[in-house]
Amino acid sequence: MPEVELTAGRMRYQDRGSGPCLLLVHGLFVDSSVWEPLVSLLEGRVRCVMPDLPMGAHAIPMNNADLSPPALAALLAEFIEQLQLTDVTVVGNDTGGALCQILCANDPHAVDRLVLTNCDAFEHFPPAIFRPIEAAGAYIPGLVAGLDLLLRVPLFRRAALTAVPVTMRPLPDELLAGWFSHLGDSRIRADLRTVLQGISAKRTLDAADRLRHFTRPTLIVWGARDRFLTLSDAARLTQTLPHARLEVIDDARTYVQFDQPRRLADLIIDHMRRPAGGAA
Repeated sequence: MPEVELTAGRMRYQDRGSGPCLLLVHGLFVDSSVWEPLVSLLEGRVRCVMPDLPMGAHAIPMNNADLSPPALAALLAEFIEQLQLTDVTVVGNDTGGALCQILCANDPHAVDRLVLTNCDAFEHFPPAIFRPIEAAGAYIPGLVAGLDLLLRVPLFRRAALTAVPVTMRPLPDELLAGWFSHLGDSRIRADLRTVLQGISAKRTLDAADRLRHFTRPTLIVWGARDRFLTLSDAARLTQTLPHARLEVIDDARTYVQFDQPRRLADLIIDHMRRPAGGAA
């Protein structure tokens, strides 16, 4: 994978396909491979750029950098500038969707169009069910290291995804193993704790206030079967962003790109082709 040197440190990314540019932003505990089912359908039609953000599944530690949500959003803006990406459609999922909201609030000129799939928003950063877990991971010494030991065992990996189902069907265990493989590095765990300590609904609520002035075309695509990221937040995002429209996908959960990749790909391509004034 290519790497780019940013203010916070080095970051790996994937760059596949050619044509109009998509920047795909993942969430906590995963890396750019979470977009694979979607990118395999899109790379023959557009350029797909996917950074491995320092959120727990990354391979290169960030050396005590600021990894608060605004700093991660600024990292995305710097990434866009470093790679000289233009006319970028930014696609965010899960925690990455919250970062995309902050990016659009703070650096709106870096984004040409926005796509949000099931993601944290408003008061739900993180969603209520995950607040005790994320707080414990952020502040209880040794907890993330203990989690690493558990997640090395296939049975526990499957149990974790059963308790927190992000897809309609089970994800391949080798994919899960790859996402959790770098938690054995204490520097990666330190990065993850720093990210967890910065997560706060204040960040997404502040962004929402400024997103009322975000004039770029926006598409909200929401898996209706999500147990944690509610459809009501999708409706609120659609009402908050002035040029937004909502598409609901019935047979999908958080990772719409796994459950309904072709439907999501078609919606993204249609969104990129629509005239700017006809997005709402």
